[in-house]
Order: sequence, then C-alpha cells, then structure tokens
Amino acid sequence: MTPPPGWYPDPHGPHLERWWDGTAWTEHRRTPGAATAPARRGGTGRTKTVALTAAGAVLVAAIVTGAVALSGGDGSGTETRTAPTPTSEATPGSPEPAPEAPASEPSADDPAVVEDQLNGVTFPLRDGWVRPQHVAQDDVVMTTDGTYDCPAGVGLCRHGMVFSRTVTENDEKSPEALAKADISEAADDAYDRDQLGRELYGGLRSHQVVKSGPVAVAGRAGYLVRWRVTTVKGPGGYVQSLVFPSSVGTESPVLVRYVFDAGEDGPPLADMDRITKGIRPVGDADTGGGVGSSIGPAG
Repeated sequence: MTPPPGWYPDPHGPHLERWWDGTAWTEHRRTPGAATAPARRGGTGRTKTVALTAAGAVLVAAIVTGAVALSGGDGSGTETRTAPTPTSEATPGSPEPAPEAPASEPSADDPAVVEDQLNGVTFPLRDGWVRPQHVAQDDVVMTTDGTYDCPAGVGLCRHGMVFSRTVTENDEKSPEALAKADISEAADDAYDRDQLGRELYGGLRSHQVVKSGPVAVAGRAGYLVRWRVTTVKGPGGYVQSLVFPSSVGTESPVLVRYVFDAGEDGPPLADMDRITKGIRPVGDADTGGGVGSSIGPAG
C-alpha cells in the first residue's frame, strides 16, 4: 500500500508541504495551510479533492521501498524521492495541483527541428537523422546517425547527409538553372573524391536522372534535380540539388544538397521529399510547400 495523493511534509524542507501523487513526489510545493494549489498552466480539467477521515489523517500500512534518483535536490546531484512516512498526514480537502500545460507546436528550438539562421529556414529532423557531429564538410545541416567503413577501405562514410548553403558565386538566379548546374558537382563531391582526394567508393561509374522539376519550398517556387549514381565499389547512392529563393535579406538562392546511400543500409529515399516538404521559414511553422503541393517535381 502507498499513501493516497495529498500534501505532506516535504522530506527535504520540513517548513514546506509537497504534493505526493500516490506514486512519487512532484515538484509542487507550498507553505503549510495554503488554501490554493499551484497555478494551472493550461488545460481546463476540473479540480479534484481528496476525501479523508473525520480526523483528517491517514496512516500508511507500509512504506514504499526503493527510490528514484533525480537531478537537483540536496546539492549532491541527486534527490532521493521516497514515500511519506507512516505518520505523515495529508492536508484535508486540499485541491490537487494542476497538470502541466501541453507541449506547444515545434519551434526552431525543438530537438526535432534544425535551424539554418543564415538562410532563414528550418529543417525537420526525421527519425534516424541527427545534428552534425565531427563532420569535416562545410554547410552540413544533418546526417544519419553513425558512420561505417567506406567501401574502398579508406576513411569513414555516412549513409546520408544534407547540406544547405547560399549561392553567391553564380550570376544565374534561376532555381532551375542553378540546380541543373550543381547536380554534377554534388555527385562528384559525394561519391567520386573527397576533400583529401581519396576515392572512398572507388570512383563514379555512371549516373541517371530519376527526378527533376519545379517544387514549392517554404512557400517559394524552387527546382530540384535528382540523380541515381553507381560507384566502382558499394551500392552507390542518390544525390539531389534543390534550389529556391531565400525568404530573408536579398532573397539569394538557397542550395540544399541531399546525399543518400542506396541499398538497405541507406536512409529511405522518401526522406528526400519529406525533408523538402518540411522546410519552413524561421518563425513560420504554418507555411506550406514541398512535394505534393500545387507545384511538384516531375516524374
């Protein structure tokens, strides 16, 4: 048996009362005899009261054994949360503390969102993807989790990477022309030679255009080109160049490159479209766009 929910003397602050929810201590505290519960921060649930005996006390038949270690508390880095002692008394007629407000819509600070402040957009961080860590390449937005030995036997490779950069060294401003001009370089950078000149996949063999066409990105008209590339070693992969106007500053073109390994170990190819569809201007989570909108990529 455990004590019923109620206000009991705080084991770490005897001058305060603390809420026991029937299983563990919560973070709600008050001074003894306070008539009100902690302020509700959202929700419209009805307040419940705890019915007690006429004497206003409930004796506990047994003490809950074990403890849950939480950060904070006594200054040692952990706080041991045990049940109230058998002689602790719950305050009669005290209202139950209100639950915490539900989580708000995802924002740029949400762990499921990656923000590109320079270009004023955010990217959805889908399952299997993480923020870049220990990555030598520039402008990386996200990678698949973990690394593996490259097929050619030199270096470490990743099954998926997404890059985001501003196009500044090209007079051409058309998203279509920029995407078509970039795709060959994207394939070389991803599957031919790395920055140290190593052929991590034994070099490129061939490529095939598997998708190209206009696409709405963050409410802007963009263009994408996707290649399937084969390599001397390994299963090869997919590269995609996506270009769209930035929604900030001079609206310079934004280039997003996708590199996905092929084969069962590579990320789902559909993630290219899902990530594209989830790109949003910073601070505007409701802006639509992406594959499946009124502007969509061909074949």
